[in-house]
Amino acid sequence: MRILLVGAGGVGTAFARIAARRPFAELVIADYDLGRAQRAAAARDGYQAVQLDARDEQAATDLLRQHRCDVLMNATDPRFVMPLFRATLQAGTHYLDMAMSLSYPHPDEPYRQTGVKLGDEQFALEAEWERSGRLALVGMGVEPGLSDVFARYAADELFGEITELGVRDGANLEVAGYEFAPTFSIWTTIEECLNPPVIWERGLGWFTTEPFSEPEVFTFPAGIGPVECVNVEHEEVLLMPRWVEAQRVTFKYGLGAEFIGVLRTLHKLGLDSADPVRVGGTSVSPRDVVAACLPDPASLGDKMSGLTCAGTWVTGTGTDGAPREVYLYHVVDNAWSMAEYGSQAVVWQTAVNPVVALELIDSGAWSGAGVLGPEALPPRPFLDLLNDYGSPWALEERTPA
Repeated sequence: MRILLVGAGGVGTAFARIAARRPFAELVIADYDLGRAQRAAAARDGYQAVQLDARDEQAATDLLRQHRCDVLMNATDPRFVMPLFRATLQAGTHYLDMAMSLSYPHPDEPYRQTGVKLGDEQFALEAEWERSGRLALVGMGVEPGLSDVFARYAADELFGEITELGVRDGANLEVAGYEFAPTFSIWTTIEECLNPPVIWERGLGWFTTEPFSEPEVFTFPAGIGPVECVNVEHEEVLLMPRWVEAQRVTFKYGLGAEFIGVLRTLHKLGLDSADPVRVGGTSVSPRDVVAACLPDPASLGDKMSGLTCAGTWVTGTGTDGAPREVYLYHVVDNAWSMAEYGSQAVVWQTAVNPVVALELIDSGAWSGAGVLGPEALPPRPFLDLLNDYGSPWALEERTPA
């Protein structure tokens, strides 16, 4: 399979390093910074590096055709989803991303009603993708991605009826030498944490609430322990109800009081805005300035310690008719991912899942046409292959509340 990987940041580089160990993948790595693409391409002899502005649809289309690629793997931030999504459709190849097209809050009631939802712009082109006979697999990272595979697995094999699908993300990671150092893209983190969180309920559909609402203490496995989690806007809530039956779908993230405080301050000062402002004779996005002032998450691996956990908490009735509660999860130890791949835990955990998905598409175990989420495809082949990659998932039975 020839893959055009667009984006050679932390996740893109980890993707290249993981794919380098799998014989199915031939990569052409594109980035606006050619040097960064070349560094990622060093993961294996034969990888090619090229320069690309991800906003340029025609250039992306031309690259796909020039290199006879089978699929575009989007490892950029959500700002560039739609240009790359349209370019791939034009080129007639498959598409995969880890974050979906941007949302826009409701103009009048942002904390009650949805406006433009995550992925709406992509699903608007669903009929065109179906006619093309090509697959656009959206939201195929770890969250969204593996968490959605867990939801489908729970519905298929563990539960007769699901009350809640609740994605819960927590960690005990620490970064030495920094007072504040996010382990993932601050641009994306601001976007998802300060937008109105979306909840789905049967009979109500999708609705929004206040950022950081409904705090709860969730106990994470592998020694991470209890972490306070809050509502955050995330793709799973927009994807899971399309293919999995449940009464309620939520996403909650263990941010911590300090992190929430920083985000609230950025919002109060207007530093979360992605809209350019004039500074002297230059236009600059405040959010881009914040990102430039913080360390690159990809560079923090040797200063990080601890574990990150992503998973899906499921409640309802088991196949035997009795109440059941489980947490399906995936844990990565930063010491392991750094020693094994040279990538820090958060970016490695995100990157491994699209590599697994593309291997399944290459083998024919996963197939389809149109715009699909991970839960639209059979979960067992994915979970079995993830174990084969040396990073197993797990299931924890919990006492139903």
